[in-house]
Amino acid sequence: MTADLTVPFPSGRAPAQPTVETPRFYSTEEHHAENGTLLGFWLYLMSDCLVFACLFAAYGVLGRSYAAGPTGADLFDLPLVAVNTSLLLLSSITYGFAVLEMQRKKTGPVLAWLAVTGLLGAGFIGLELFEFVHLIHEGAGPQRSAFLSSFFTLVGTHGLHVSFGIVWLIVLIVQVAQKGLITENRRRLMCLSMFWHFLDVVWIGVFTFVYLMGSLK
Repeated sequence: MTADLTVPFPSGRAPAQPTVETPRFYSTEEHHAENGTLLGFWLYLMSDCLVFACLFAAYGVLGRSYAAGPTGADLFDLPLVAVNTSLLLLSSITYGFAVLEMQRKKTGPVLAWLAVTGLLGAGFIGLELFEFVHLIHEGAGPQRSAFLSSFFTLVGTHGLHVSFGIVWLIVLIVQVAQKGLITENRRRLMCLSMFWHFLDVVWIGVFTFVYLMGSLK
């Protein structure tokens, strides 16, 4: 005879098993939309295009208002500007090499090419500041005429963009050196790449529309 070891429950039925509720309003998926940052940065660049378009338009209207002062043909040093243009275009090429090395996942070469790009950009800013100081020393400051006001505003705005790009470049070098080519750093490198090449395109317009055409007047 076997003993019945079943312990009856007072209610006559076993208690309900506790249920584990799944968290609500929680998703394990990535919230950052794919290519969302790049799309947003493209929108920023389009807004920057409007800024430079307004500055080019202002220069186009005021570029002949010399107020009996010096003209572009009297002031511009084309060989110096050509050297400066070469520095910026070379920096675009070296940044392209950095992107290629990034795709190969080689941190060291990426840092090296970024450093070269930064040096070329710093050289560009140095020559631009030298030009500004020389013009002001010659009495051709931005207050001299509407032509010079629009010139300093357009070229100076571009120079500020390059300066901010150099600061951004230095920050990226530090981040890549510390954390490597993680997804976030790769995304930042691509955004800076678009920004840097955009500045090159704008400068080609400045070199052609301001310096070359101004020297022919």
